Amino acid sequence: MPLVVYNTLSGRKEAVEPLTPGRLGIYVCGPTVYDLSHVGHARVYVAFDTIVRYLRRNYAVTLVRNYTDVDDKIIKRAAEKGESPLALAAHYIAEYQRDMQTLGVAPGDVEPKVTEHMPGIIGLVQTLVARGFAYVAGGTEQGQDVYYAVEKFESYGRLAGRALGDMEAGARVEVNEEKRHPMDFALWKAAKPGEPAWDSPWGKGRPGWHIECSAMSSKYLGPSFDMHGGGKDLIFPHHENEIAQSEAASGKPFVRYWLHNGFVNVDNEKMSKSLGNFFTVREVLAKFDAQALRYFLLSTHYRSPINFSDGPLKEAEDRVKYLYETLARLDAAVTPGAEAPPHREAWVSEIVSRFEAAMDDDFNTPKALADLSEVFRLINEVLDKPKDRDTDARTLRAVRKALREVGAVLGLFGDEPDQVLTRIRARREQKQGLDAGKINALIAERAAARTRKDFKRADAIRQELLAMGVQIKDGPAGTPWEAV
Repeated sequence: MPLVVYNTLSGRKEAVEPLTPGRLGIYVCGPTVYDLSHVGHARVYVAFDTIVRYLRRNYAVTLVRNYTDVDDKIIKRAAEKGESPLALAAHYIAEYQRDMQTLGVAPGDVEPKVTEHMPGIIGLVQTLVARGFAYVAGGTEQGQDVYYAVEKFESYGRLAGRALGDMEAGARVEVNEEKRHPMDFALWKAAKPGEPAWDSPWGKGRPGWHIECSAMSSKYLGPSFDMHGGGKDLIFPHHENEIAQSEAASGKPFVRYWLHNGFVNVDNEKMSKSLGNFFTVREVLAKFDAQALRYFLLSTHYRSPINFSDGPLKEAEDRVKYLYETLARLDAAVTPGAEAPPHREAWVSEIVSRFEAAMDDDFNTPKALADLSEVFRLINEVLDKPKDRDTDARTLRAVRKALREVGAVLGLFGDEPDQVLTRIRARREQKQGLDAGKINALIAERAAARTRKDFKRADAIRQELLAMGVQIKDGPAGTPWEAV
């Protein structure tokens, strides 16, 4: 089965055919850096990190992911804090990178900043003016505004599936009397007192939001490239405007495949800073492991909305804990030796083939995770009921290798099991404020009760521990406990 992706531009799944055989150019819209990253950001970048990891298996990928480091929101936040907008942006770029590293999101091959690409942005605006797609209007004492004339671009609205006549000004489209059409948008904004500004043919000013991505993507990927990604909220106006700018300037098709991830919702509303219903990545990671958050985000197809709450995250962490406990058992059972025996090779190869089938179908990570759950169930079955220890050990070694291969794509199973399990247990104990001394004393009392065959008291202690959020498991080496 060939790799197929859902293309927002066509509204259907399409087989991936690179513009250059064996190579893919991908641009993903990066963050506007004026605050800490929230779970909505994590959804975008975990989704496209996983997509790119999978594509790198078969293609030479160039991933460009930008930083918007000058913007109205950055300027507003900097004024509130009494800081320089550029210093504020630099601070939050570093914080974003720290969060993404914790989540296992790899850096882009190129991570351009708007402030470092002013000559290219200004040049692109000049091209659009020269070709009749943009005009100068209004401004301030320091400079003039430049707007894109949407009526000049005949196919405006095709990505969003909306006719120009039906559109209304969106949240980030400015409306004023200087515009020729209400949907015309700013390519260049005249400088205002106290704001960052750059010299241009129109006086001092700074770029509009949309022009930056057209300029940076064309610099690193050319006027036409393979894939462009981002959240569904960017389809209109941002990505629509990118198409209008880029194709008007180059006269060539801009992007072949448009991929958009669904929202993270809280109480059925999109999580966003503007609505004030967001949770930062760090707030979530104070309560749950990073592997749990990544698993949670991958458990829903990237195009579908995902509802955020502590309950599903706890379930995801429980699942991650089970997976790593199984890997710990698996690692203990694996010894050096030959490959899997012939009659077990099919099972091992099927792990990878089923994973590839799921991912080739528009990166269906929930299907991939469901298939892996069955693999982990079978691993535990083999470990619980060994038949031929040599055959089992050889098979499990091959299975572990296959799990590393698929885990490298998902961003899971890469940490040492003991490290993950220790992190989860320690966080749960801390969160619940458990008293280890009291727990161990109760376990000792329970052991004494069992010795004297006072099973009623032993069961009562077990229930008391459960009420405290502590689970125990009797074994030959004693009675270990953990927070639940």
